[in-house]
Amino acid sequence: MQSKGAVKLFAILLALVCLYQLSFTFVTRGVENDAREFANGDPAKEKAYLDSINTQEVYPLLGLTYKKCKENEINLGLDLKGGMNVTMEVSLVDLIRSMANNSNDPTFNKALVNAQAAQANSQKDFVSLFVDEFQKLDPNAKLAAIFATKELQDRINFNSKNEEVKAVIQKEANAAFDRTYQILKTRIDKFGVTQPNVQKLGNGRILVELPGIKEPDRVRKLLQGTAKLEFWETYDNRDVIPMLEEANKVLKLIVSTDSSLASVAPIAIDSATIIPDTLKSAALEPDSTSADTSKKSLMSQLSDDKKDTASSDTSNANKSFEQFSKENPLFAILQPSTQPSQQDPNQREYSKGPAIGSSFVKDTAKVNKYLEMEQVRSKFPREFKALWSVKPIDKEGKVVQLIAIRMPARDFQAPLDGSAVVDARKQKGQFTDNWEIGMTMNAEGARVWKRLTHDNVNKSIAIVLDDYVYSYPNVIQEISGGSSSITGQFSLEEADDLSNILKVGKLPAPARIVEDTVVGPTLGQEAINSGLLSFVIALILVLLFMVSYYSNAGLVADIALFANVFFIMGILASLGAVLTLPGIAGIVLTIGLSVDANILIFERIREELALGKGIRLAISDGFKHAYSSIIDSNITTLILGIILYIFGSGPIQGFATTLIVGILTSLFCAIFISRLIFDWMLGKNKDIRFWNNATKGAFKNIHINFVGKRKVYYAISGTIIAAGIVAFMFKGLNFGVDFQGGRSYVVRFDKEIPTVQVIDALKGPLVKAPEVKTFGASSQVKITTTYLIDDQAIDVEQKVSEKINEGLKTIPGYTYTVLSSQKVGPTIADDIKSSSVWAILVASILMFIYIRIRFKKWQYGLGAVVALLHDAIVVLSFFAIFNGVLPFSLEIDQAFIAAILTVMGYSMTDTVVVFDRIREFVGVHHHAGDQKKIINDALNATLSRTINTSLTIFFVLLAIFIFGGEVIRGFTFALLIGIVIGTYSSICIATPIVVDFSKKQNI
Repeated sequence: MQSKGAVKLFAILLALVCLYQLSFTFVTRGVENDAREFANGDPAKEKAYLDSINTQEVYPLLGLTYKKCKENEINLGLDLKGGMNVTMEVSLVDLIRSMANNSNDPTFNKALVNAQAAQANSQKDFVSLFVDEFQKLDPNAKLAAIFATKELQDRINFNSKNEEVKAVIQKEANAAFDRTYQILKTRIDKFGVTQPNVQKLGNGRILVELPGIKEPDRVRKLLQGTAKLEFWETYDNRDVIPMLEEANKVLKLIVSTDSSLASVAPIAIDSATIIPDTLKSAALEPDSTSADTSKKSLMSQLSDDKKDTASSDTSNANKSFEQFSKENPLFAILQPSTQPSQQDPNQREYSKGPAIGSSFVKDTAKVNKYLEMEQVRSKFPREFKALWSVKPIDKEGKVVQLIAIRMPARDFQAPLDGSAVVDARKQKGQFTDNWEIGMTMNAEGARVWKRLTHDNVNKSIAIVLDDYVYSYPNVIQEISGGSSSITGQFSLEEADDLSNILKVGKLPAPARIVEDTVVGPTLGQEAINSGLLSFVIALILVLLFMVSYYSNAGLVADIALFANVFFIMGILASLGAVLTLPGIAGIVLTIGLSVDANILIFERIREELALGKGIRLAISDGFKHAYSSIIDSNITTLILGIILYIFGSGPIQGFATTLIVGILTSLFCAIFISRLIFDWMLGKNKDIRFWNNATKGAFKNIHINFVGKRKVYYAISGTIIAAGIVAFMFKGLNFGVDFQGGRSYVVRFDKEIPTVQVIDALKGPLVKAPEVKTFGASSQVKITTTYLIDDQAIDVEQKVSEKINEGLKTIPGYTYTVLSSQKVGPTIADDIKSSSVWAILVASILMFIYIRIRFKKWQYGLGAVVALLHDAIVVLSFFAIFNGVLPFSLEIDQAFIAAILTVMGYSMTDTVVVFDRIREFVGVHHHAGDQKKIINDALNATLSRTINTSLTIFFVLLAIFIFGGEVIRGFTFALLIGIVIGTYSSICIATPIVVDFSKKQNI
């Protein structure tokens, strides 16, 4: 083997990288096990334990904290750990109406209505749909006549073309999408969820994943709530400090010592300033406040056991701090804002400005609780309230500031809200190179703004969104005319964010939930258990098969297989990929596929040995002759994996990611790791055997006339497809909510329950009888309904959930638990159907192109594509035939499409190996007259590899089918059928097609 040294070096480096990436998971699992032992079944105690060591070093070798290790561990999908997965769609209707100043133009309003209707069946963005519908209604109408408003006069005039207006609308739509994304991120950060994920999906959609959520209705309301932008007057820190001291004294009397004390971090103060546009040359110096860095971080201990392990210095410090916290319960978790004294820089004094203190994010709820106590609240004026800053003030993102807000005494409402802002934009300063935000208000807003700035010269005005302070700039002087500039040391990103936030009132873009999945923790743990069990059983089956069939050479394949699994997990960890239950299925399937390359190599080596070659030469030639088939088959499967990743979403992308990584690592392990081990064994003169007495003559002297019987195979396939069509006409297919829209709920009862009883209980509350099917055990059902699926109200999920519970509670003698729920809106369902069709079409076209290029004859490409489509249709036919017959769900959903594409990938792998052997035989025997005999010989020569690989993968899938859990049983059933059909079609369909279309020319 050439470049053996480079291969060894790469393998060692890859192993070290994987070990490094997986080490974070090992460390966090160890810490979490300690937390569970300490908590002894108390979730609150377990969370407190983990919070307390969040910033402690737990990985001494690398000096990393628990938080840092947690960020780098393997992420589990929501189907494995429970939680909520939401897809939100940004509605641009309100935005466009607002840009047009709520125009009454009938063409404009009709175009909006038509665009909303068209959106359900189109892949175009909403702005394009709106413009298309507008031009359809009146080809001569001009958008400029509607959008040439005072606010947009610098970008749109009455002579602007429709395309120019469309570009302006699209730009504002993109900004609104970004703004909604930022608002959602901020709201989600406040949920206190571990490892939340917020991701832009494009086409106006945002994915939100929230592990461990226990109140989904509350989350839905918070995510869909209208953004509330307000401007508030503020108190000065020095005025509030005496009140805080009084509050601290009261708390000393009523609050006992808290066990989870936090260390204090440095403080930074918002340094923005407001000046009128007409006075941009005025002083731009930010408020002169500085950070408090004088206090020392002290870590509290959760138990006497933990204290015993601490050093004496830490113990003494903790005792000192615990004493301080008893005397000052408020100041133990809220550090007052201070600055260096002007008289003595070594001393500190209370700083100027509205920031009255800083706290760790995890302590903010406790500070709020203290300040809301009736005895404490009495120490502050009625006009006082405190809000937290949205942006952390430290580099690690752990500390936020508390801002003192002064409410108007007359009504306690914000004197000014976001509706007053007509425009906000980032811009360069007139006399500086700094970024600033230009802000323009309407007439009423300008009037209030003038009064507000007049009353607050040299004070701060807080800009608040959803009760979080985004900025609190100082007012230089009264501002009239409604045009202002907010200046300060803004970065480009900060200026973008703040200008976007200021547009919330004028340019609303509400986000609505269009897809929603909730998985309970019970179902998540069951998924982990079933996934791991199927993985272990599949692994054992493959290991035993390889050793029993290929003797000690099978051990080499087993070692390569272990290396492959290790590399897959390490690479997934380094990519930050999310491991889902379909992802585990992908790993298990990769176990089966990874032995395919080894089987190809071993069968070629056996052929070389049968020709009388020595073991060293046989191994060398066997690897050499197998390379072409291995590379071709894996490239085609890789292409399908990439297509699945592009067109899939959520768990399906997890499956595709695992499959892609698995294909690449399988190639490396089979070709290089196995060869390195064989070379080492040859160097040590070890005995290498590729068979035993039982398998030495397997699949020899077989002469099946595959080509001659091709019409029989056509008839068999035709019969199955015809039966599928008849079944479809009479029974149809069981389309899941992915394809037709709706809601589904998995409900577990305490004992066996007839589905008719559930239907009868629900058809009243849900108006129309839902579909109810047994899901796994006879005590578990899946309820599917389209009740209120088109309702866009914020509380619609709660309404439907209440109706479901209302019906289920009427079933006498049963208790139940809702394990999971899923909602798919009509637009999402349409997109899923469309992307599924495109995925299969694109896969077929790419396969044809690759095979055409690789084998240089279009007949091979046609044979491969016909076999692919044949496999998809036959699997679909089996789903139609067995729909309602088998005791498990045969839904047509995203997972089914993933199964179809996986089957196509396997079928293509098999077909390429067969074509490769045909090409080889035809090349060697090209002078022979009977090409059909040559093709039959080639097909018979591949039987050992084809059957061994198919059996291996079949038993692997059987393990997943039996032990993998109900959630993926339909998915694995499709794969089981597909493996059998794919093996059959590669020999009995693809090759005959090539023969029949090559009658007038040589193959």
